[in-house]
Amino acid sequence: MEELLRLFTKAVRAHQLYLPNNPVYKGAIEALRGAFAPIWRQTGELVLRFGETDIRWYGVPVLVETSKSADSLPWTFFKDGLREIQLSPGFETEELNKLLEILQRVRKAAPDEDDLLTLLWEADFADLRYHYVDLGAEQVAPFGAPETSQKTSPDQIQAATHQEPEQSGVVNMQDFDATLYFLDEKELNYLREEVEREYSSDLRANVVAILLDIYESQAKARDEIGGLVENLMLLMLAAGKLRTVGYLLAESQTAVRGADITPEQKSLLSRLPESLSAPEPLGQLLQALDESADIPAQAELTALFEQLRAPALGPIFSWLPRIASPAVRTLVEKAADRLASANTTELVGLIASKDRTVALEAIRRAGSMKAAAAVVPIAKLLAASSDVPLRQAGVQALIDIGSAGALQALERSIEDTDRDVRVAAVRALGAKAYKGVFNRLESVVKGKEIRSVDLTEKMAFFEAYGAMCGDGGVAFLDEILNRKRLFGKREDPEIRACAAMALGRINTKRARDTLQNASGEKDVVVRNAVGRAMRGGGPSTGGRPSSA
Repeated sequence: MEELLRLFTKAVRAHQLYLPNNPVYKGAIEALRGAFAPIWRQTGELVLRFGETDIRWYGVPVLVETSKSADSLPWTFFKDGLREIQLSPGFETEELNKLLEILQRVRKAAPDEDDLLTLLWEADFADLRYHYVDLGAEQVAPFGAPETSQKTSPDQIQAATHQEPEQSGVVNMQDFDATLYFLDEKELNYLREEVEREYSSDLRANVVAILLDIYESQAKARDEIGGLVENLMLLMLAAGKLRTVGYLLAESQTAVRGADITPEQKSLLSRLPESLSAPEPLGQLLQALDESADIPAQAELTALFEQLRAPALGPIFSWLPRIASPAVRTLVEKAADRLASANTTELVGLIASKDRTVALEAIRRAGSMKAAAAVVPIAKLLAASSDVPLRQAGVQALIDIGSAGALQALERSIEDTDRDVRVAAVRALGAKAYKGVFNRLESVVKGKEIRSVDLTEKMAFFEAYGAMCGDGGVAFLDEILNRKRLFGKREDPEIRACAAMALGRINTKRARDTLQNASGEKDVVVRNAVGRAMRGGGPSTGGRPSSA
């Protein structure tokens, strides 16, 4: 008996995990059927009783499972009221698979689906009989137990003879006296939760699911349903049911994968997300969300924004600076990040947008994403645009991208008409020690125009020059820092301070000796620059580079 139940448990597990044509499944079923043969040689019936954690045969435990879970065979029978079953010869050949299927359904069943007792009753077994308890009763008479008879007195017979028959169709309230307490607290709570869930569920999602099921199964109705779904999407948007709109868009894209759907029908549903991603409807949606006092739940907005397509990137960039609600702005930012990452081509194309807000946001996103494809359009913008903030954003994006092509595109920006653009480009090229720009830097630091710019720009050019020139530039910088002109006059203190900082970036022995010669400088600005250069010089950059 223990071996039989062990094989039965194994067969239940195999029925759940494998298809009927699987060798493991076939082996488990055949082994279980073979285990019945020695049982039937000893007896003509097999009676098993179920406890919470064990199965007994003639009072002896033959299977014990301590856990009370869906995987426990004793608990599966016990929790649904089954207390005893009787198996007859032939059960293993005709009805075994039916029982295994029922046990699998019970283990996967939801709370509102049929229980084990109901499924056994519907199956109408011939070689399996069962006893169960009802409404909390725990005592069950075994099979074959004789019924206890009661003697009836003559007075009782006479009273029953003179009893008036009940009228059909008349409700007797006494029949309901026992129904006040027919459910326990746990069952009442379950009913309350199910009622609340039913009333709070969104029927629109069910309508969408039904329409799309019909769309997949009935070819004649597809054209009509395609139009209905589009109208339904607009109605739900107007009603603020954004989660359902997201569900509709996601499921509609699944519905078009059928093999027998025509290209026209597929196009009708495929363009639904693109319709929502167009500037006008998306702009109206974002405006309504931003102005609404009652913002939908974040999960609803996320479900909707995840269905937006590449054309939505431009309208989202345009609306981002105008959104006042922090919650909506955060979700729109996430949608912009997702769309930009998934649609680099669309993002790069928006850099040339006539909408300044869109172009500026596209440049920033391309830089943060390090999109190498954006280098060419940004370079064109730097050369042609008169918008200073756009050029500043373009330089910063090229710095963020940091590729060889991006650094090459930055070369011209050191001659930009805007001071901030020049400084940002020079600092970035100096930090990368991009030697392709060295000739331009050298012509600037040795030219006369550098003396007319402010100290910040002077410092940026000289430090970038020092990062690239190596020992080849020490003589020139030494002449600026230490040489006296006619009548003992020296260079302007700001230029000398910049030369000292450039020597600090070179940081070779020759450069440090030059700085040491100027350590006794009387001018405060120059002396401070020399001291800072001697303390914080960077690593040596080697010899002077050749022109690129």
